[in-house]
Amino acid sequence: MKDDFYKYQAQTTPHPLALEISHAVGSYIYDTSGKKHLDFVAGVSACTLGHCHPRVVSAIKEQAEKYLHVMVYGEYIQNQPVALAKLLADNLPKSLDTTYLVNSGTEAIEGALKLARRATGRTQILYANNAYHGNTMGSMSVMGFEERKNAFKPLVPDCFAINFNSEAAIQKITEKTAAIILETIQGGAGFIEPKNDFLKKVRQQCDKTGTLLILDEIQPGFGRTGKLFAFQHFGITPDILVMGKGMGGGLPIGAFTASRAVMALLQDNPKLGHITTFGGNPVIAAAALATLQEITETDLIAQTLQKEKLFRKLLKHPMIKEVRGRGLMLAAMVETADIASEVILACKDRGLVLFWLLFEGRAIRITPPLTISIDEIEEGCKILTEVLNAVKQQ
Repeated sequence: MKDDFYKYQAQTTPHPLALEISHAVGSYIYDTSGKKHLDFVAGVSACTLGHCHPRVVSAIKEQAEKYLHVMVYGEYIQNQPVALAKLLADNLPKSLDTTYLVNSGTEAIEGALKLARRATGRTQILYANNAYHGNTMGSMSVMGFEERKNAFKPLVPDCFAINFNSEAAIQKITEKTAAIILETIQGGAGFIEPKNDFLKKVRQQCDKTGTLLILDEIQPGFGRTGKLFAFQHFGITPDILVMGKGMGGGLPIGAFTASRAVMALLQDNPKLGHITTFGGNPVIAAAALATLQEITETDLIAQTLQKEKLFRKLLKHPMIKEVRGRGLMLAAMVETADIASEVILACKDRGLVLFWLLFEGRAIRITPPLTISIDEIEEGCKILTEVLNAVKQQ
């Protein structure tokens, strides 16, 4: 299988981890040799309820036995996507009541950018340095990392970067700006949280200039930070909310949510302002609905904050300079990128799955399933500490 993987399947880097997977359940991934790996990454924040959560699997099976794909998005009325959109509205501020379901986070970003230009009649988009919103052309146009973008230019015009958490930069939001797009918590940059009421000040400037605020919750959404969505920590509401990753319980999905009045602009003049064949797929919507139900009907979100406290207690080590993030979206920061890589790879050999962040090489990603147990947190942190001790002694 490994030979065929390298021969036939496109890779994203020269050196993929190339773990050969047998199966996965709960907080563990099992390779084809039978070795189990404690998962502190959750498919890069995608497996909110761990692997093969019974409620999610049951919902998938039940829907798969009824029908799979029947029509392009938005034409037929299907129970699972309708129920998902309604449950989202029930758990969001009143102004965020209409959801467009798509296939991935990056497609949701594309839809949100188009919607902002359509709603305002303006073209300028502002984004943050060190931002990551996906890898399609529009999403890449608002990626704040020039090294990743240069090979694919020219990108979408009229997109300009500002500094995250810079009060002075907020003044760049003007009557020419269609939207500013921000990650509520910057992911690839190193799990950077907004400070000094930055998001409130951005919201105020958007209201003043008629600019739409797009918040990217693709990674922090669905309970990962101790709220259903991270913006709920900061006392503001976006005009367009973008989601993905952990939304589907392990299946591919994305969505963008706005008011009914704004979202209706994609219906006409022109018709089919945004269109997708497989968006709102009933099987995937069933998985997402089951995931959202489990999150909102249990105390998983409250547990997330308690588990964060345990991680912070256990991750006190001379080689860890700080632990960034919130809830179960954490990054253990070490002195150099080389140390981070050495630790991540050594933990892999010890049966602990850790990972990198896109732009901040010194970070060790810790984004386990929300369902991870106290014993599993202690087990993983013990392995990580032992590896850090070994690296320190070198």
